[in-house]
Amino acid sequence: MTLVVALVLLVGLGAGSLLLPVPYLVAAPGLTVDTLGEVREEPVIQVEGARSYEHDGSLSMVTVQYAGGPQHRLDFLTVVTAWLSPTQAVLPEELLFPAGRTPEEVTERQTVQMNDSQTEATAAAFNELGMEYEAVPAVGGTVEGMPAHGVVEEGDLILAVDGEPVPTEGGGGSEGPVGSAAVVEMVGDREPGDPVELALERDGEAVDVEITAEEDESGGAAVGVLITDRMDFPVDVEITVGDIGGPSAGMMFALGIMDRLSEESLTGGADVAGSGTIAADGRIGGVSGIQQKMVSARRDGAEYFLVAADSCSQVSQSAAYGELDVVRVETLTDAVDALEAIRAGEDGLPRCE
Repeated sequence: MTLVVALVLLVGLGAGSLLLPVPYLVAAPGLTVDTLGEVREEPVIQVEGARSYEHDGSLSMVTVQYAGGPQHRLDFLTVVTAWLSPTQAVLPEELLFPAGRTPEEVTERQTVQMNDSQTEATAAAFNELGMEYEAVPAVGGTVEGMPAHGVVEEGDLILAVDGEPVPTEGGGGSEGPVGSAAVVEMVGDREPGDPVELALERDGEAVDVEITAEEDESGGAAVGVLITDRMDFPVDVEITVGDIGGPSAGMMFALGIMDRLSEESLTGGADVAGSGTIAADGRIGGVSGIQQKMVSARRDGAEYFLVAADSCSQVSQSAAYGELDVVRVETLTDAVDALEAIRAGEDGLPRCE
């Protein structure tokens, strides 16, 4: 009788433990959104101020659907089931919800990243098309405890560094970085203890400041200024994707904008998906969740998948590996060249090693 009671209790405890909440997330294939199509009967990309074109084919951004989180924790059984699934992944909760940040703060940050990625994508597309625009670097904030804190103010425009004007005219065949990227390059060769002279515009008035660089965590020089760009584009580009956040759609936004502004189709009618961040200078950065995004892309009919070189290590781990033609890209120019090769039916597209 003792053994029977103990066994019943053990089984009960084991079954109960399967329903205990655990601090893990489950990542699953999410939505695909064709940047050349519509969301809620609204075009994803709308252009005003220039002729817009519509072409066959698709250039789809891909998402990951996450379940779990501090306010909706999953039970152990659900996590184990997801761990055994070939299309899902189990991740520590802190990867998406860092300690000290509320879910609302995480959502707000993802919204900001999405908005920034759309601006960067527009600049990158204009650069690739040779269309001129203006990018004026501005102070987005300062890091408390760093030299710039209390010296520069949010909203200050950065006009010059050490007396050298900051280039702001992008596109149209311009060479070198502009705006915030130019400021970073202009102060990038400093050593801790070196002075940095900034010519600013504050509320319409000229202000000159000198800041002494300090050593940062990596041993380099830093002053603690967070820089953003105030973009002035000759064409209005509006992007609508609904309740989706994060920066990983940047590359596909840039390609979608280019397709809208180009008389010739970028895809030639092919169905292309992809994922990667974008910088105004065209650099494409890696993102997480490629395994699930490839499954989503294949599920929704994509033939090709553009992946940032930094994300190549994730490709072979996807359940859709071998079912998609995966193309490795490092810059927006690489992506455009790959699409040109796809249109022409050429072989030899760059792959992940």
